[in-house]
Parts: sequence; C-alpha cells; structure tokens
Amino acid sequence: MPSLPEFVLPKEDRRALLEFARQSVQSAVTRNANLAPPPIPVFTQICGVFVTLHVQGKLRGCIGVIEAEEPLGASISHCAASAALHDPRFSSVRAEELPYLQIEISLLSTPSPIRPEEIEIGRHGLLIVKDRHRGLLLPQVAVEHSLDREAFLGETCRKAGLPRDAWKSEPLQIFSFTCEVFSDHSERSSAA
Repeated sequence: MPSLPEFVLPKEDRRALLEFARQSVQSAVTRNANLAPPPIPVFTQICGVFVTLHVQGKLRGCIGVIEAEEPLGASISHCAASAALHDPRFSSVRAEELPYLQIEISLLSTPSPIRPEEIEIGRHGLLIVKDRHRGLLLPQVAVEHSLDREAFLGETCRKAGLPRDAWKSEPLQIFSFTCEVFSDHSERSSAA
C-alpha cells in the first residue's frame, strides 16, 4: 500500500478521521475520558499528520507530528487535543466555541531533501532544520498567504527561529513533503 498522501482516501475514511478528531477535541475541552479510535484500517496506518482548528474562520490551533511513531488514530487524538489546548500561540479552545469549530487534517508524506529551485508552491510543504532549530509550514500556508518560493522559504526559516534569509547562505537542511488535506467543511460541501 502506498503511503497515505500519495493517493486520495475514500470519502468514508476522511469522514471517520475528521469525526474522530472532532470527538478528540470535544473530549479534551470538556475534560472527558480519552477515546479509542474506531476499528477501521485507516486508523492503523502510520504517517505524519497535522490537525488544524478554526473557529468562525480564525485559526485557533495547529499541532502535528512530522514522522509518526504511532498509528494514525493515536496521532490524530493527540494532535487534535493539543491543537485545542496547547498551541502556545492561542488560548485554549472553550466549550462554547465547539459548535463553530472547523477541523482540517493534513496527512504528510515522508519528508525528503529538496533544492530551493525545485519547490512547487501549493504542492510542497517545507521543513527546515539547522542544529536544534526546526520550522515547518504546510503546503496550504503558501497558497493561503500568497507566498512565492522565496517568501515561503523565508517564513519557514522564521518559524525555525532563524533569520528569514538563512536558506540563502547558512548550512541548513531543506526538506519537502506533500499532503492530502481535507476538512469537515469541504466534506460537508461535497456531500450536499
């Protein structure tokens, strides 16, 4: 079986992953017991994943794992709960926000080295590594913020805590990955 981001998941699998992420957020916010993933094969796959939360169109959290060490079900549960409660950029999601919550899941391919001139905006996400500094931006970030290749590299360096132009002169590693991205908003739209 190819790695998850290399093919389009069936609609049922996408919906199951999104519903489990939603249940994980609700459980974390309301302090209920942890959930076990349903016995569906997609939950046993291993790949990097990011869970992004929006409330009424505003980013409220985004947490993920680049190289998963546990099955997708466990990764989604941890990432969804952490995005809701522990993203240091935002206050914790509150119970009254839950009805307005939109969830987006990004399943990552394995990162591989890339040269700056090979980066395709909208296709590649970036991971920049230098010593203990690491910065990652998902492919949709470049599109949502209308970044060109150089700006995308600069923003990823900034996220790593490096100067924006570090990619031009400093010895660092640049990795790319692709994503399969889906959200409960897009799943509801396609079901209508």
